Amino acid sequence: MTPRIISCFLQSLSFAVAVLSIAAFPLSVKALTLVTNRDDLAANDKLDWSSLGFGTPISLGGRTTANLLPSSFETTSEKGLGLGVDIPSIADSRPLVFQTTPSLSTNFSDGDYILFTGFIPGNFAEGNPGPLTITFNQPIQGAGTQIAVDDTPQFTAFLSAFDDNNNLLGSFSIPGTSSTVIDNSAVFLGVSSDSANISKLVYSSSVNNEAIGINFLSIRSTTIPEPGNLLALSFIATGLLATRKRASQV
Repeated sequence: MTPRIISCFLQSLSFAVAVLSIAAFPLSVKALTLVTNRDDLAANDKLDWSSLGFGTPISLGGRTTANLLPSSFETTSEKGLGLGVDIPSIADSRPLVFQTTPSLSTNFSDGDYILFTGFIPGNFAEGNPGPLTITFNQPIQGAGTQIAVDDTPQFTAFLSAFDDNNNLLGSFSIPGTSSTVIDNSAVFLGVSSDSANISKLVYSSSVNNEAIGINFLSIRSTTIPEPGNLLALSFIATGLLATRKRASQV
């Protein structure tokens, strides 16, 4: 190679390395967008609460069963993304997971598994209002779920998103409805960011004495170049620089 050819190639290589570096180390977010339709999130990962392999089975009114959960627990998505769930303990209430069926009807879809923030023991007329916090082991670009509030025909749902330094990225609210008609009418509440910097989501509602229920969590993660690929490019660049130096001395 002549020095001129090497120089041009190095310029192109430097641009490629810069592009890969931006992908590996995202820029700060430019915009956080409210998402109210699951399809608009363009998710590439999912967490269905039926996948939780722990808890204590209980009977709800003798009609169906549910699984009592600890107030804080960790799990993984279908693609292996780790995340934690935290729900404040109130009057010894515990979160639970149950399936929407004609025997335990909600306004989610038939068969949906619902993560429920919990009843107040001895007083099923009231529940644990949360909030429900989901923390991701790695920052994501977007996530969302459908939400309803127990025994509350109309309510306002709130969602706040935070980065990995616990800085508030944005907060949103939308009106919602709850019923026992299994019609998938529970509102979808999610967020999308220009970059993968969402590390925590907090769901809550305007009702201070009723439990929150959400169905499966849709997640959009970004693809980050493998570290080995960036390292290989670094070795190539170093070798070409050495070649250019030798060529200039000829």
